[in-house]
Amino acid sequence: MGNPVRDAHPVPDRASRGHLAPRRGTQREEIVAESERAFRDVYDRLGVLLTPADSVGESFYKPELAGTVAELAAAGIAVDSDGALVVFSEEVTGPEGKPVPLMVRKRDGGYGYDTTDLATIRYRIRELGADRLLYVTDSRQALHFQLIFEAARRAGWLTAGTEATHVAYGTVLGPDGRPFKTRAGGTVRLTDLLDDAVAAARVVVAEKNPGLDPAELDRIAEQAGIGAVKYADLSTSRLKDYAFEVDRMVSLTGNTAVYLQYAHARIRSILRNEGDPELTVDPEVPLEPAERALALELDAYAGTLREVATGLEPHRLCGYLYELARDFTAFYETCHVRRAEAPVRGNRLALCGLTARTLGHGLGLLGIAAPERM
Repeated sequence: MGNPVRDAHPVPDRASRGHLAPRRGTQREEIVAESERAFRDVYDRLGVLLTPADSVGESFYKPELAGTVAELAAAGIAVDSDGALVVFSEEVTGPEGKPVPLMVRKRDGGYGYDTTDLATIRYRIRELGADRLLYVTDSRQALHFQLIFEAARRAGWLTAGTEATHVAYGTVLGPDGRPFKTRAGGTVRLTDLLDDAVAAARVVVAEKNPGLDPAELDRIAEQAGIGAVKYADLSTSRLKDYAFEVDRMVSLTGNTAVYLQYAHARIRSILRNEGDPELTVDPEVPLEPAERALALELDAYAGTLREVATGLEPHRLCGYLYELARDFTAFYETCHVRRAEAPVRGNRLALCGLTARTLGHGLGLLGIAAPERM
């Protein structure tokens, strides 16, 4: 497992397709149940909203396998190859120029992941009415999904009105630029990474606000540390590798979750000190350049969200929030808020309020808390 954040999910490989669901009363069932309890603990800590009701095991699709293969064979898409049944790609060739095969039934009559993935697409489209299927796995499975989607299109399951996308991602590297490992060369545990990030965030928050109550400090450190790990993963283009460096992730400067969380908390403090006034805007008041720049940045939020949803690139949202926080800093340093006279003061407080709401909403979409105080 070479990717401690993007690959060190607390679920087995291929978990996006559902984990195994053994029969009752078996040792296997007990192992899976115990594993799921451990997963739940990590999910809760990460704020993952999925529950056991949102997934089914691969065994759920077992009754679909024979019918899926029979349909492919009847259409002439799956053909015999040395006793096995395969789908030869019409789009991908191997080193010798021959079509790359997708195994749908083994020589012994057994089925593998290829068949399960095809049965899953067929079931989700026909039975669930799915029109957008997203498969989030690392980039090393790109060829597999290319072959799966091609076979599904040829079978008529994927049509022009149905989208299937492999949402691939890169690898997390250590500070040395190599795949992240423990000092002993073993797999890095996600819980250990989270603990390290929370501990580092606690130091940063305590230095910034030494008067915090210990319980409040622990709560904020947890939010900042977990947010730092998520943001580091999401703020880089998902296809690129990135280095896991805890100290950089929890920095109060630069493009980090902690910087954005602090910006949000700072604005909320300004508004609280003003009594959280009802925010109104006078459109007749001329704008200073920094006010205009901030207003235009705020206006770009909806367009950014559309781009992220279409392109499945959360780093664009991260980049937007970072630029918004920087524009707010430039605005606040240039334009007096508390000492301004009405109606200018009201407009500037409105800009503060909308910026805080946008930062909080954007962080929430990334699964990151937006503390009121830091």
